[in-house]
Amino acid sequence: MAHRLRVLFLTTVVAAQTGAPAGARSELAVSDGPTPEACAALGFQVQPTADSYAAPRHFGGVAASQVYPAPLAPPPPAAPIARSKAEVQELVVTGGRIGGKARAEPRRVVAPVYQAYPSQPMDTERYPNAQANPIKRVADDPVSTFSVDVDTAAYSNVRRFLQDGQRPPSDAVRVEELVNYFDYGYARPEDRATPFSSYVALAPSPWSGERQILHVGIQGFDVPRAEAPPLNLVFLIDTSGSMMGPDRLPLAQKSLSLLIEQLRPQDRVAMVAYAGSAGAVLAPTDGRQKLKMRCALGVLQAGGSTAGGQGLALAYALARQNYDPKAVNRVILVTDGDFNVGIADPSKLKDFVSDQRKSGVYLSVYGYGRGNYNDTMMQALAQNGNGTAAYVDSLQEARKLFRTDFTKSLFPIADDVKIQIEFNPAQVSEYRLIGYETRLLSREDFNNDQVDAGEVGAGASVTALYEITPAGAKGSSDPLRYGRAAPATGGGGELAFLKIRYKLPGQAKSQLIQRPITQAQLSPTLRAAPEPTQWAVAVAGFGQKLKRDPRVSDAFGWNDILTLAQSGRGADPYGERAEFVQLVRLAGGARAAGEN
Repeated sequence: MAHRLRVLFLTTVVAAQTGAPAGARSELAVSDGPTPEACAALGFQVQPTADSYAAPRHFGGVAASQVYPAPLAPPPPAAPIARSKAEVQELVVTGGRIGGKARAEPRRVVAPVYQAYPSQPMDTERYPNAQANPIKRVADDPVSTFSVDVDTAAYSNVRRFLQDGQRPPSDAVRVEELVNYFDYGYARPEDRATPFSSYVALAPSPWSGERQILHVGIQGFDVPRAEAPPLNLVFLIDTSGSMMGPDRLPLAQKSLSLLIEQLRPQDRVAMVAYAGSAGAVLAPTDGRQKLKMRCALGVLQAGGSTAGGQGLALAYALARQNYDPKAVNRVILVTDGDFNVGIADPSKLKDFVSDQRKSGVYLSVYGYGRGNYNDTMMQALAQNGNGTAAYVDSLQEARKLFRTDFTKSLFPIADDVKIQIEFNPAQVSEYRLIGYETRLLSREDFNNDQVDAGEVGAGASVTALYEITPAGAKGSSDPLRYGRAAPATGGGGELAFLKIRYKLPGQAKSQLIQRPITQAQLSPTLRAAPEPTQWAVAVAGFGQKLKRDPRVSDAFGWNDILTLAQSGRGADPYGERAEFVQLVRLAGGARAAGEN
C-alpha cells in the first residue's frame, strides 16, 4: 500500500528549573519507564493510532495532517552547515527554549514518497569492493604498514546472513573485523602513559603446509569507569522511510536506551533526527534525566527520504556548540546508510567528516536493517571521522556494544594508531597480510603525523595475522632469473621488527612502541600454540573461506575450522565463541549468495 509518510521533528524541551509551579511533576517523581503519562509530564506526547502504517503519523503530539497542507510543497533546500551558536539555534527544531531562544512554531518537513517496509527490494545492499591483499616478496617489499581497525560490523552482518541460511557476499566479509570481534585475553598494560602492550606468536599455517601464521596483538589500557572523562554525545538518528521495520528504527531506539542506562550525571546527550530534513529533538540533557532521553527516543517514527548529510551537519554543529575540551565529544549515528537527499556521495561525505574530525569530535556509526544496507557509506564515515563502525542485527548485539563493550566504544585512549612490520629477508621470503584491505598505508605514512589512522578505545585490543613463507620453503612464485637473491643467513635470528605508532587523545605528536619478533615465538604445531592464536587462526580461516580466498587450500574445510575452534575455545563467559562454532556449522550448509 503506497502512501506518503510525513514526519514533523517536534518535541517540547522541558528544562528542570527550581521554583516550578505547585503540582508540577518533576522527572524524579515519575517512574523511570517511558510510559505515556510519564512522558506527557515532560512535554513528550504521542497520540497512538490504530494502524501505524495507514493512519496519519504523529510526532510530539501533532498529527501530520495538521502540519502538512495538501498538496505538498516541493522539498525544502538543504539547510546550511551551522558555523556559530546562533546558526545552530536556527537549525534546531524544537518547542520550548534552547540557549534562551524561543521557537513557538514547528518547522515543516516535506519528504517524497518512500516505499514502505517490507516491500522494498532486497538486493540493493552495497559493500566496498576491496581486493584481497597480494603475496609480497620480502626482497622487493619488506615493509607492511596499516591503520588499526577495531570495527566489528562485518561479523554481525555475516552472522545475519548465515542465520538466514545464506552465505554473505564476498565483499561483505572483512576478515579483520571477524577476528577483532573477540577478546583474546592479552596481558593489559599497567601504565596509561604507555597505553599498549603487545603480543606475538608464530605457528604453522593449517591451510598451507610450508607456511606459518604470524599473530600480532596489541592490548589497550582500560580506564577505570570512575576515572573516565565526561561524555558529550549527540545521537543522530535516521528516521527516514528506509528505517521502517522491527530490525531498524525500533531496534535502534532500544539500543540507544541501553546506552542511556550507562550515563553518569556528568554526561550529556542531545538528539537529532533526520528524514527529508533534519532537526533537533532533544537539547543537551545531563545523565540524571534518563527518562527525558527515553521519551525523546520514543516519539520518533520512520517516514520520508534521507537527508543524511544535513543531519550530520546539524549533529556536528551541536557537538561543537557544546564542546568540552575535558570531555569525549562524539556523534553517534544510527542508520541503514541509505542517504538520498543532499550530500549522498560517500566520497563527498568522506571529505566532510574528515574536516569535522579536526574539531575534536569523534564519530561512531551503527548500522541497522537488511535489504538496502549501505555498508560502503558506513565504512566511509567511520574510517574518515575518527570513529568506529558496528552493525546491530539483534538486541543481543546491542547489549554487547552498548553495555558490555561500553568503554571500548566511547572512551578513546589513542588516536591515529598504526602498525608497521619490517620482515627480515634472511628469515622470511614472502608475506601476506590477512584482511585490512581498506586500511593499508604507504610505508612513509607511518611516520607522518598528518596521516589519519584508527582510534582505539579503553580496554580494546587489535589483532592482525600474516601468512609468511620461511626462507628456504617453496614460494608462491618462481625466483627472478636475473634478480639478486636474498642472503641465506643474517639478522641475528630476528624474523621481523614490529612498530606501533599512536597519539594520546588531543595530542598532535605521535609516540612509538617497538619490539623484535624472533624464532622464540614459534610453536612446533598449531595445537601447541597459545589458545589466543588457535582461536584467531580459526576465525581467520572462517573468514577467508567465506570470501572464497584462493590462497586457502580446498583441503582446509569447514570441519577443520570446527576442530581448530573447539581446541582453542577457552573461556567463553558471554557465549560468543559457542555462537561462532554454530556459525561455522551454518556456513557449511548455507546456500551461496544469489541462490534461491
